Amino acid sequence: MEESPVARIAMPVVRFCALACGWWLLAFSALTCLDVIGRKLFNITLQGTDEIGGYTMAVISAVGFSLALLSRAHTRIDIAMNIMSAHGRAILNTIAALTIALMAAYGAWRGWAVLKESLDLRSVSNSPLQIPMWIPQGLWLAGLILFACVAIFAAVHAVRLLFADPRKVDVLYGPPTVREEIDASGVGSTGEGDRRP
Repeated sequence: MEESPVARIAMPVVRFCALACGWWLLAFSALTCLDVIGRKLFNITLQGTDEIGGYTMAVISAVGFSLALLSRAHTRIDIAMNIMSAHGRAILNTIAALTIALMAAYGAWRGWAVLKESLDLRSVSNSPLQIPMWIPQGLWLAGLILFACVAIFAAVHAVRLLFADPRKVDVLYGPPTVREEIDASGVGSTGEGDRRP
């Protein structure tokens, strides 16, 4: 699968963040197991496991948005794309890139508003842990900002390609073909399902 210049530049950072999230998820899974065993066998509980789980899901999701975008893994309904011309697909894929960039920028902007309010009010969680809310919200916002940066650069590149080389928009920013998905899985290629010449 061919990579865009945006993916080549941003993927090392995004992959590092995704790996950090993966290691944290493993550690959190162990913590959850300890909590379950403690409740079942010793009638004790680790305070705040469910709360930390909520923060974990928010941060990992925000980082995952960038990884999905660079991997072209966001879900798309592409039935009509298979019967469209290359130029029509390029236009739709550019519109999709611009839409994602706008939504990512809006998400980061609203995330900053949430974090700023927590900083202004010195908010802490309403739980026995009393976690200062700027910690999980700051990590969450960092993931949203990463997503916004990646999405905006991808959208700018897609717009440039639309006028310079429309076929490349489909290759770099369109949904992967069946052949690309098979090749990426390592199963082997049948040669079927590639909509591009």
